[in-house]
Amino acid sequence: MNKRDVVIPAERHALYEQHHYSPAIRSNGFLFVSGQVGSKADGSPEGDLKQQVALAFKNLNAILEAAGSSFEDVVEVTVFMVDPQSRFGSIWPMVVEKHWGKAPYPTATCIGVTWLAGFDFEIKVIAKLPDA
Repeated sequence: MNKRDVVIPAERHALYEQHHYSPAIRSNGFLFVSGQVGSKADGSPEGDLKQQVALAFKNLNAILEAAGSSFEDVVEVTVFMVDPQSRFGSIWPMVVEKHWGKAPYPTATCIGVTWLAGFDFEIKVIAKLPDA
């Protein structure tokens, strides 16, 4: 069995330890990032939805940076959202403008869910590592 090449951000938060998963794994020139939520350092959710989304991206960017990558290297995005019918319109423009930048955009899929362990938004990505 091959050893996993795990990427851990400098300020690792408690969710990884509580739920026994790796923040990201490098493999074959790609970075596979676990779903990132708007969690505080202790693993608890940020209460305000927009702040929760902003914190999820801050956590995501910390992982990308720890791997020597950036959002510019992201090729695939999957977003999970509780109650997207009422929330999508207020979140999506904020996400796209600040993090997607200009075309070409990464591929994106948004999935409505009923439960995210106390969170309302989660984002996971796959990035092509710049060195690969």
